[in-house]
Amino acid sequence: MTPLVTIRDLDKSFPGVKALKKARFELLSGEVHALMGENGAGKSTLMKVLSGIYRKDAGEICIEGVPVDIPSPRAAQDLGISIIHQELNLMNDLTAAQNIYIGREPKRAMGLLLDEEALNRAAAEIFERMHLKLDPRVEVGKLTVAKQQMVEIAKALSFRSRVLIMDEPTAALNNAEIGELFSIIRKLKTEGVGIVYISHKIDELKEISDRVTIMRDGEYVGTVSTATTSVDTIISMMVGRSLTETKTEVPDLSSHDVVLEVRNLHRSNVILDVSFKLRKGEILGFAGLMGAGRTEVARAIFGADPLDDGEIIVRGKPVTIRSPQDAVRLGIGYLSEDRKRFGLATGMDVAANIVMPCLSRFLSKNIFLKTRAIRETARSYIRQLRIKTPSDAQEVRFLSGGNQQKIVIAKWLARDCEILFFDEPTRGIDVGAKNEIYKLLNTLAAQGRAIVMISSELPEILRMSHRIAVMCEGRLTGELPAEGASQEDIMRLATQRHSLTTNTLNAATRGSTT
Repeated sequence: MTPLVTIRDLDKSFPGVKALKKARFELLSGEVHALMGENGAGKSTLMKVLSGIYRKDAGEICIEGVPVDIPSPRAAQDLGISIIHQELNLMNDLTAAQNIYIGREPKRAMGLLLDEEALNRAAAEIFERMHLKLDPRVEVGKLTVAKQQMVEIAKALSFRSRVLIMDEPTAALNNAEIGELFSIIRKLKTEGVGIVYISHKIDELKEISDRVTIMRDGEYVGTVSTATTSVDTIISMMVGRSLTETKTEVPDLSSHDVVLEVRNLHRSNVILDVSFKLRKGEILGFAGLMGAGRTEVARAIFGADPLDDGEIIVRGKPVTIRSPQDAVRLGIGYLSEDRKRFGLATGMDVAANIVMPCLSRFLSKNIFLKTRAIRETARSYIRQLRIKTPSDAQEVRFLSGGNQQKIVIAKWLARDCEILFFDEPTRGIDVGAKNEIYKLLNTLAAQGRAIVMISSELPEILRMSHRIAVMCEGRLTGELPAEGASQEDIMRLATQRHSLTTNTLNAATRGSTT
């Protein structure tokens, strides 16, 4: 059978970076073909070339055996190739149907008026094909992220796509929503659609994909059958080495100073009477389901969102934090789960991002920048955190997700923050980069920094935490010592509703080191 897509010897370079080197890929009709590799391996670049976002420097792309040129996204769509990016490209104030057919709306009255009836009918037909119950007239901004993802898929199918590229499609979905997405993917497979599935979640790939192609450093490593290849083999192919999964030792920190204490925090209906302590040198894991209120607690302590009530105590002294500037002055840093939106100035270079929180230190006479000192500081953290970048002058947007995350960490270290909130620190980064982030967190804790780590990955929480706090519906439902805790223990607390009794809470928190 002639492959639906064949890519041979593809090259692509950016200033200072060889992103693809003789890359290869093949996709069959009715196949889910996973594309894996560490951040910076070239996965997204390869797919952006296939979808017309980037032009190739060399190599060949064939559709059903016929060589093609893909100079633009429009040319890709004409060939039946669509890409769904990790960051959804929808307009919240428009309806689902309007988003699907924007720029291609059916018209009436000699093409002068929009035919809303025909528009909604066409969208409804696609939803029916997907077995999706969704009103075409609903505003996209009122939909969950999962439903917005379905609208993106419907938009791709409206172009009669034969090739559908999904880049980290489940990054913001819960288990039920992932199941819904997988049902639609399986339906598309039966219709002969070829799906390229980019993800770091190997358990998902084991469930949904037929084959896996692995890339490393912009080059093709190999293609294997998902069903007959072990997870360890796939990881080894990705990173070029074996990774050891070691659990953080859980020292007794009960004698360490409490550097942060919060009492009875309250904000509307998203934070309800939350209290906890954080000790010097401790990693406190914050677990819970989506919407549990973990991020809201971190943002409130950091001054990004206002509190209605409650007390924050830093190093034994009650403090008032009305803004992030107040928090930073107190030695508190916050690494947002959305690093591109809240953590980085992606259009600026590495050095500028690293020194941004402490820029006043690099001013001469409060006017002139000490450029040499900025570069020396940036290079010091590049070496210390092993940030992969051609130079400190490289724009951050050209770096991989793992290296961008390290830059966010570097900027708070440069500001000498003693208390650090890490919100989903490994979201969207590969297993090799995860290991490096884990080692870095352990090093920071060993140096005496106090860390709150918010994560939706229970194995990550269990591996990294000294102590685990669990939230449900805005409340802290319990704390567990990490030693001896299980995923079942965490999920039990993460699903305890407002009817939680005092006896149940006491039983769940027995053994806490607070």
